[in-house]
Amino acid sequence: MSWTSSKFVTLSLAGLLLTTFVAGRCDDDDVRGRELADGCQPSGTLRPSKSHSCEDCCKAGRSYPTYACSPPTSGSTKAIMTLNDFDAGGDGGDPSECDGQFHRNTERVVALSTGWYNGGSRCGKNIRIRANGRSVLAKVVDECDSLHGCDSEHAFQPPCRPNVVDASQAVWDKLGITGDDVGEYDITWSDA
Repeated sequence: MSWTSSKFVTLSLAGLLLTTFVAGRCDDDDVRGRELADGCQPSGTLRPSKSHSCEDCCKAGRSYPTYACSPPTSGSTKAIMTLNDFDAGGDGGDPSECDGQFHRNTERVVALSTGWYNGGSRCGKNIRIRANGRSVLAKVVDECDSLHGCDSEHAFQPPCRPNVVDASQAVWDKLGITGDDVGEYDITWSDA
């Protein structure tokens, strides 16, 4: 990673370091999906001081970019679909932002990256997801937080990338995506 500016501010809160860029940008080629970020640059970085035991949890000392934006939407917005467990005790963390409820994984529900979530403006609305030659309607019930993470509220997972549709197992099933393809998958989506 190379920094094109040395101006940044660092705060330490509850075991996390939050670095906010005052000027410049971060060039980080190892972040999958950057090619889909379409001009959305990191707004800061989280650097946790403690690691957690789960495979996908934040690791101490590693930098995780944060984003206040998502790429512009269109009739066919490119995104990365990830798998989320919206049920109580699942990897989704707290109850869904939109309704304060957990959701069964048999429901076709999604969480959108912070910019696309847009302060809850898509809550309760359906989006159409296209992949694998199929399409499915799914209801927006949560935010995939691109600004915060690495804490218990976010199941100790890193902040969401700016171009993620975090979907329940029912969405994956309806799209016919199974086996090793489940986890991350390139999709397009639109408001329904």
